[in-house]
Amino acid sequence: MTLPLSLRFALRELRSGVAGFRIFLACLALGVAAIAAAGSTAEAFRAGLAVQAREILGGDLRVSVDRRLFTPAERARFEAMGKTAWSAAASAMAEAPSGERRLVELRGVSDGYPLAGKVGLEGADSLAAAFYPEGDAAGAAVEQALLDRLNLKLGDTFLVGEAKFIARAVLLSEPDRLGRGFALGPRVLTSIQAVKGGGFLQPGMPNTNETVRVALKPALATNAGVDRLVKRLKADGFEARGRNEAGGGFKRLIDQLEYFLGFIGLASLVAGGLGVAGAVSAYLEQRKPSIAVLKALGAEGALIRNLYLIQIAVLSALGVGIGLALGALAPLVLGELAADKLPVPALFAVYPAPLAKAALFGLLAAAAFSLAPLARARATPPSSLFRRDLTGRLAFGPEVVVAILAGMGLAALAVVTAPTPVAAGIMIAGVAVAFGLLWILGRGAALLAGRLRGFARGAIRIGIANLAGPRSAARTAAPAIGLGVALLAAVVLIQSSLLAQVSEVAPKTAPAMVFTEIPGARAAEFDTVVGKAFAAPLTDRNWLRAPFTTGRIVRVKGEIVDLEQIKDGERWAYDNDIQISVIGPQPTEAGIVSGRWWAADYAGEPVIAMEADAAAGANLKVGDQVTLNVLGREIDARIAVLRKVDWGGFGPAFPIIINPAALEGAVLPQVAIAKADKIQEAAVTRALGKDFPMVNVISVREQLEAATEMLDRLVLAVQGAASVAALAGLLVLAGAIAAGARARAREAATLKVLGGSRAQILLAYGVEYGAVGLIAGLAGVALGYAAAWPVVVKVFEAEWSVDWAGVGALLGAAVGLATLGGLLAAIQALSKRPAPVLRAE
Repeated sequence: MTLPLSLRFALRELRSGVAGFRIFLACLALGVAAIAAAGSTAEAFRAGLAVQAREILGGDLRVSVDRRLFTPAERARFEAMGKTAWSAAASAMAEAPSGERRLVELRGVSDGYPLAGKVGLEGADSLAAAFYPEGDAAGAAVEQALLDRLNLKLGDTFLVGEAKFIARAVLLSEPDRLGRGFALGPRVLTSIQAVKGGGFLQPGMPNTNETVRVALKPALATNAGVDRLVKRLKADGFEARGRNEAGGGFKRLIDQLEYFLGFIGLASLVAGGLGVAGAVSAYLEQRKPSIAVLKALGAEGALIRNLYLIQIAVLSALGVGIGLALGALAPLVLGELAADKLPVPALFAVYPAPLAKAALFGLLAAAAFSLAPLARARATPPSSLFRRDLTGRLAFGPEVVVAILAGMGLAALAVVTAPTPVAAGIMIAGVAVAFGLLWILGRGAALLAGRLRGFARGAIRIGIANLAGPRSAARTAAPAIGLGVALLAAVVLIQSSLLAQVSEVAPKTAPAMVFTEIPGARAAEFDTVVGKAFAAPLTDRNWLRAPFTTGRIVRVKGEIVDLEQIKDGERWAYDNDIQISVIGPQPTEAGIVSGRWWAADYAGEPVIAMEADAAAGANLKVGDQVTLNVLGREIDARIAVLRKVDWGGFGPAFPIIINPAALEGAVLPQVAIAKADKIQEAAVTRALGKDFPMVNVISVREQLEAATEMLDRLVLAVQGAASVAALAGLLVLAGAIAAGARARAREAATLKVLGGSRAQILLAYGVEYGAVGLIAGLAGVALGYAAAWPVVVKVFEAEWSVDWAGVGALLGAAVGLATLGGLLAAIQALSKRPAPVLRAE
């Protein structure tokens, strides 16, 4: 069988190697690897959640009740479904014999716990041994952090509230910890009988709750059966979750993180697209004599197109293959290095689906950026080729059509595979606009350089003239470098603002301490104890105390709440109990958006102040009626105030505040917030242990430190992904330098013959490429600023804070690396003797 002529010619040229396509391969492989790594890592997390779904949930089904315990009839109902394990949890203060105190999460479990997985213990070989009592002290397994904080060792006793415990084992892990969410303090695991006996589960108390986990009978344990049970239990008023949704919010977080990191990879692919186009153009320029001869001998444009299209297709497949190999390997390396440090279980393996998606992205990018130069070469007449002119006008033909369709396919694929298509569309449009602006800026800089060169002299003039020339790196490399700098700048600016919010702004504006479970009848006495421990007067600047209860919105405007009519983001205020406070006079930092606060002695119809966003979710405004179920009775209240709640600020952070007369006669527990330094915090924590051991003390400072550490870890991963885009820009710069190497060698040889010194030639190149880095860096920082500001201010609602050191480092790196590239190009050109270079064609 005779191979087609174009295929034979293509195979013959491919046998000479890929010397002209190294940048092509690198740019393509880099973007594909980033997308494949993001998708493969996310798939590993999803698989880990799926495989360990029963362990994460603690069984096939988890059902909870709040502010009460299960009734005997309810217990019988769940026991009929399969094997059960019961648990109850409470937040309370732990106290050592030395007087040191710390908030802990106390959790009691029944004999059948855990139904799936295994509890990790050190110091005891079983839960039964860890829970074994000694006298009036119940046995417990505690986290090492609690032992360290209270200066305890195994065998020591300590109090939780007024109940006595003995630390018999170190609690290393619980199989269902991920499914229970965030804890405010170290965990203490004991028997459920010890928790009940300690008085933590009194009916009606906010801490009172109970959970049952069920390993369903085989007939009920199908996926569809679990979903049906969950739906039925939710309709009956229980909080229920099945193993099919064990990951909870983690699944959505993984989806969003995958798309964000994959989007950065796509941006790298787009930035590297200029390198792809430049590499194809440079290769075709080297092949001009061959193309001219073939055309002169009668070869049609289709033969020329097919000849080089085959080569581009083969090399694109090679570049995509390299990227897929790197992308598949990256999660496996992550698993080896950090599997035990990851917050979510992961099953690292090679997953075909994310690799197929990355391959499709890579092939579409190769088509979008490589076909235009090929169309120009096919359409150029032989006479122009013999004159080495491949810069003719791009004619509209099949190559251009396919390139446009490939570009549209890239955008469509990004939108289709995104968790939120609208956000994907906005991000893609943003990158497209940024790339267009950088492309225009590059050409504008070249035109401006042409006008400015007359004002310069010597080597600087030569550098500016080169910047204005047809082979200027400002036209080719500046857009790609700028896009990479823009992504990095956006990440740095978002990181700096959020870290500043957590580590600087929040400690100044947020309370340092939160107190809960304050007995309402002893509120004034509590204030006295705190004031003495602080050794400072309590004022509205450092102290806020208010009654606290929970309730549910059951009707709006007289109609039963229909969750389908509530905006998704605000359903939290209508589908669960929410926090309610009782305040008379208008508090400081009330955050009133509309309406007027009631008088301190108001005694009319019940009125409330409602969080503005929650009200907007149900289209409520000042004057509308809301029915609340509070303390077992329904209250029809009129909205008097809509307020903006600063959840992290020093103000009353309650979704609803009601006037005191509406709950007259009810003695409610209270909560308080305080601003304090570390010494005051330690003093008041110890002082409350004597007279108010039931009061929980939450250190906001410790939570902010933990948030800072978590944010640092997350930002490190995002910065690494964004660096890929910057690397793509540098590859494009390297490609631009390599593509013009022959012309630059002739230029350097000519300057040497005309008397130019080595220093002058190096200076000329340094000026040209340094200017490219400066232009791309400034534009990238500006675009990164424009992208980061709305994210910080509008999405996270944080204060805008610029890390000028980080921005300066980015700008300096862009200028420095571009200048270094220019100097290396100059050194390479100067290394050749002038005579052979000038005699060469």
